[in-house]
Amino acid sequence: SREQRAESREQRAESRERARQRMFSMASPSASIRVLGSCRVQQVARTAAVGKSMFCRGQSSLASSDSNSEEKPRSLLTKEDGVHQTMTVSKTWRNKPLFRRQGDVRFKTGLEAANLLVAEAKRRDSHETEFIDSVRSTLQCLSPIFDRNPRYAFVAKGLMEPERFIQFRVAWIDDVGVVRMNRGYRIQYSSSIGPYEGSLHFGHHVNSGVIKALGFNSVFSNALTGFDVGAAVGGSDINPFDKSEAEIQRFCQSYMTELAKYIGPDHDQPTQGMGVGEREIGYLFGQYKRITARSSSNGKPFLAGAGSFFQAPGYGIVHFAKEMLNDKGDTLQGKRCLILGAGKVARSVAQKLLEYGAIPLTFSDESGHLYEPDGIDDGKLATISKIKNERGAHLGRYIIASTTAQFNDPASILDIPCDLCFPCHKMKDIDDAAANKLADNGCMGVIEGGHNTVTPSARKVLKKRGLMYGPHTLTMTGSAIVHALGKKGTDEQLAAEISRIYSDVKLTAEEFNARGDLFAGSNIAGFLRVANVMITHGAV
Repeated sequence: SREQRAESREQRAESRERARQRMFSMASPSASIRVLGSCRVQQVARTAAVGKSMFCRGQSSLASSDSNSEEKPRSLLTKEDGVHQTMTVSKTWRNKPLFRRQGDVRFKTGLEAANLLVAEAKRRDSHETEFIDSVRSTLQCLSPIFDRNPRYAFVAKGLMEPERFIQFRVAWIDDVGVVRMNRGYRIQYSSSIGPYEGSLHFGHHVNSGVIKALGFNSVFSNALTGFDVGAAVGGSDINPFDKSEAEIQRFCQSYMTELAKYIGPDHDQPTQGMGVGEREIGYLFGQYKRITARSSSNGKPFLAGAGSFFQAPGYGIVHFAKEMLNDKGDTLQGKRCLILGAGKVARSVAQKLLEYGAIPLTFSDESGHLYEPDGIDDGKLATISKIKNERGAHLGRYIIASTTAQFNDPASILDIPCDLCFPCHKMKDIDDAAANKLADNGCMGVIEGGHNTVTPSARKVLKKRGLMYGPHTLTMTGSAIVHALGKKGTDEQLAAEISRIYSDVKLTAEEFNARGDLFAGSNIAGFLRVANVMITHGAV
């Protein structure tokens, strides 16, 4: 047993000695150098890997920036990065009073700023209901911008007032020899981005409130194009559909005699609008070149920018509808479409729908609506166009040429089941009841083919019921695009530009927490482009 105890003591001593040797080896300088060296090698390797990845990313970003500089695509953004720029919240601007009429009036939130601006518009122009509606619906979309940077609220205050509003008397003689009197308008709303440009509208519904509302909306619509285009709208309260051709010519000559003092190449470019087509533009241009010495700019005739592609507004509307459906993984092929209206825009919409394989079902005018249960093909569309090209002609005449058409049957055009609705007729054509009826009948969406054809309350119904909505701010950009492209502009170029604009608007809506809201996205994107330029101009 003594021998066993001695043996165990020797074994324990040997194990303790081995443990001491291991500790000494770990603590030796050479061992520490080896350990630290291995760590350093690993760190250097990791740093090299990170540097390599950063270098690769840098190279890719440089390549993308080089490609962008070569292509130079138009963008709604300014020099700063991000859809909303830096949007640095400035305490200085938030502490400034928005109004100082009866004491200092400040705001704490963007929505409060929007409400203050709407209240000011109502105080000044309470009788112009159309303008108040446009201001209210637009500024509510802009409230997130005012939250991020209060300075933009002060820019919006300046934008609510047009740069120039011209109203004048238009005297002309009818076929009986009686002197007739109408009011003429031209509102030159904003030239911050470029020369004034905008449509002319003839109709008994035209008044100062309508012109001002259309001018305000065109600021955002024209800015969306990405081209250097200002905003202007004009017209008169004459009804062109119950006048003879000679009366329209005399009226246009009288209207242009006064308007010519305020428009011209590189200054203000009127374009076609409601009640103003190719013939009216021709009469206006004829009088303009009679009384002025300069009627063109750089070889480009004045008042004839889109003459070679007068279908552009209608085609643009359908291109936007196509982009909206593509976003949902769908196409226009086989879609049954209601078209409200029968003017040049409505017929251009039908023509482009046929090219995309859709099925136009209806047209309408003051006399009523016609309905083709099996759809309107190219031949039927040509017959309708021939009828409507005659001044003052009504759709009822088409019944004689068709054995399948139904006139005012059913009683309401909105009772007809459809997939898409294109209101191209009068303002406020789609109200709450109409929006609910379309939704009940299985309609997928409403794409505006005219200015303010959907009321603000109807927009809320469409959103609540889950219908697609193509706002006029977005869809009515076709004319400005084609005029900027010039005479050589093609439908393919128009479609490419519209695809770009749609992408910009969609990204802007997402950036401002309004995913899928094209009305908010188009107003925000258009406003930012104008506002950033207005800031550089100072108080003008």
